Amino acid sequence: MRAISGLWRWRHNPLRRGTDLAEAWMALVVLLVIGVAAPVIGALVGSAAQSALQRSVREEHQARHRVTATVVKRLERVQPDPDPDTSLTRNVRSRVLADWTAPDGTAHHGPVTTSLNSPRKGDHFTLWTDPYGRIVARPLDSATATTHAVLAGFGAALLTAGLVDGGRRFVLWRMVRGRYARWDRAWERAGPDWGRTGTGS
Repeated sequence: MRAISGLWRWRHNPLRRGTDLAEAWMALVVLLVIGVAAPVIGALVGSAAQSALQRSVREEHQARHRVTATVVKRLERVQPDPDPDTSLTRNVRSRVLADWTAPDGTAHHGPVTTSLNSPRKGDHFTLWTDPYGRIVARPLDSATATTHAVLAGFGAALLTAGLVDGGRRFVLWRMVRGRYARWDRAWERAGPDWGRTGTGS
């Protein structure tokens, strides 16, 4: 609104300078770009991120398998550790020696972490493994991927708006510097007498 009112105010003003009109037009163009281009760019980036992340989710779910492991013995307690691939915190509290069977049918035995509070021999819990039984991180879930895509879209829109406004501020700064330089040259031409009547005649 400020840009539109600025254009209207300077439309027929006899004191209007070329730079005043240029500033008002620039503000209007920036307003339109931020209002139209930033949301479009945000939507495009968010859509592309959603497509890539959902593809990654499908690939991870195909390559990672949930298997049931059996506690052989308890080893030690560990502190809870956040899982960067999910929106939830994995409540890993204990380290145990366990047996599990891989999706390819091979038997495995080794130390793993578990969310069991008080694991005892014979207790069962789930693990994520690759097709060969090697332990892997839990796959990214679809909801978390969507959240990341939405955040990417918002970030792209905000970045676009920031860059456009930053460009406007830079151009405005250059225009103001140019205006001050012209004023300085005009004062130099007027001389130290400030244009007193009869000077130099």
